[in-house]
Amino acid sequence: MIRAIVRPEKTNSILAELSVSGFPAVTKMDVVGRGKQRGVKVGEIVYAEIPKELLMLVVQDEDKEDVISIISRLAKPGEKGAFGDGKIFVSPVEEAYTISSGSKGL
Repeated sequence: MIRAIVRPEKTNSILAELSVSGFPAVTKMDVVGRGKQRGVKVGEIVYAEIPKELLMLVVQDEDKEDVISIISRLAKPGEKGAFGDGKIFVSPVEEAYTISSGSKGL
């Protein structure tokens, strides 16, 4: 399973590229949070919870690097990237079942 926390304005381009690249099955959620930088300070105002999007995909092991590459490339606003661009988490999925059919597998 790949979980990517990205800037909301990057979501549409990431989803479009994933779909064109053969990865149309994505769960998307609006989330808020902060990273190591502990939010953003603008003048005297501190924004401790920053709006983000959480994208979740379950892919075959051989497709993992392709998906990570697509998300990484499109989530950055520029060449270098910046604090708050997001994070990608990868974890194994032991089993998956389709509810409608009861079939096991991706």
